[in-house]
Amino acid sequence: MNMAEPIDKPNAILRGVLRPNEPMGKHVSWRTGGVAAQAYAPAGLADLAAFLATLPAQEPVCFVGLGSNLLVRDGGFRGTVVLMHDPGGAMRAEGDLVYADAGTASPKVARFAAMQGLDGSEFLAGVPGTVGGALAMNAGCYGSETWDVVAKVLTVSRAGKLTERAPGEFEIGYRHVALRGAQLGRDEWFVAAWFRFRPGDQKAARRRIKELLARRLATQPLELPNAGSVFRNPPGDHAARLIEAAGLKGREIGGARISEKHANFIVNPKGRARAADIEALIALARDTVAQRFGVTLVPEVRIIGEAV
Repeated sequence: MNMAEPIDKPNAILRGVLRPNEPMGKHVSWRTGGVAAQAYAPAGLADLAAFLATLPAQEPVCFVGLGSNLLVRDGGFRGTVVLMHDPGGAMRAEGDLVYADAGTASPKVARFAAMQGLDGSEFLAGVPGTVGGALAMNAGCYGSETWDVVAKVLTVSRAGKLTERAPGEFEIGYRHVALRGAQLGRDEWFVAAWFRFRPGDQKAARRRIKELLARRLATQPLELPNAGSVFRNPPGDHAARLIEAAGLKGREIGGARISEKHANFIVNPKGRARAADIEALIALARDTVAQRFGVTLVPEVRIIGEAV
């Protein structure tokens, strides 16, 4: 899927793949969850715009990249899922900017920018999702956030209209992004971004990426199905520290477990966890930390769908 293709056939017959009753465990990094009423994998940007325009106005829609920040309840999602991950997504240098389709994995953008001799992209190597997901939640790590380096974005509306937008058109915060005057995710979705990085040294940037990836491997349970950090860090503290101090490391419910390696990760070690098991552990961690320390942890992960 090349999201950068020109939109020259707005009335063309849809070319993507539409699948009814799609198991979402195939598309989320926890490898569990219910089915979506239907899932569409677009063949390109024109195809995506045309498809969205066919949907009923009240149809629930969820865009999914690598599913690294998503839990679909066991009862499934009664709406349309748009599958955006594209291993061959377009990336290119445009003057002093780097363009990337929303379906491109964030670590690929980091490596591409480094190869161009640019600084400031390295943190994206530690973001385990796509550009679209990183934009939607202002993903970040190691002291940097996605919107720190965004020059402009391209969005698509439910009506299939494409719009270039500047960062100033959004309310941007810690793990929060919203289009001013609207509700992003319901009316408009990211399909591409242009990033601005600093001129730098290619070898140094590649070395920093390797160092960050080695640090992730050493401190996070990346060998097991997980969704990254479950909770946002509260001001002045770390969710992992609080969960560990509450004695919850290694706690299991059903097939899900709070990681012994990193307490802000919930893992599905044998692939048998239900979405309900994971959600129960999220609730346990939140409630226990609130009771013990008076701190309300806010989930980073998005939970959609119906309980069984």
